Amino acid sequence: MNIFRLSGDLSHLAAIIILLLKIWKTRSCAGISGKSQVLFALVFTTRYLDLLTSFISLYNTTMKVIYIGCAYATVYLIYAKFKATYDGNHDTFRVEFLVVPVGGLAFLVNHDFSPLEILWTFSIYLESVAILPQLFMISKTGEAETITTHYLFFLGLYRSRSYTRLVYESRKNVDSLLRQLKFCSFQNSQHTSESGKIDCKILCEH
Repeated sequence: MNIFRLSGDLSHLAAIIILLLKIWKTRSCAGISGKSQVLFALVFTTRYLDLLTSFISLYNTTMKVIYIGCAYATVYLIYAKFKATYDGNHDTFRVEFLVVPVGGLAFLVNHDFSPLEILWTFSIYLESVAILPQLFMISKTGEAETITTHYLFFLGLYRSRSYTRLVYESRKNVDSLLRQLKFCSFQNSQHTSESGKIDCKILCEH
């Protein structure tokens, strides 16, 4: 397994567990943006629809189920069980300004124009901006609880690992492309060399 993916998954899982434990232990969701958590739930739902169509590995399936389950558990705690502690007065970011443009971009820029691929692409784009309501909420209140900063730290660590993996895989792809180009160049030179030999033979015979 890719070490960057594993470390990223663990960082992401740590962020989610920290947030859930914070809400459950304090019996409060003060300082937590419910809108950000709804966006993350939407991210995992649209990204992991392939659970219904394919099986890659037990680890892969388990992590997907955990992400989806934890996301909706967090949303439930914020909007239902501990609703009285939810600070809706400061959680006022207009999420439609994120969802609508991201949805349009997913339709325009994707690898394959199919429902699952478009939804997967949508989830990738949305994840990159889903934290904005939380940051906006912090900017309005002017403070962030210690547990919230820990959550944001591990979430940032997860994103950095994801970018590192992307760079690593891109480098591998570039290396593979260069190897292929070298091989093609070698094949072409061999073909040219053999053609030259044939031409020489023909000239000599004449």
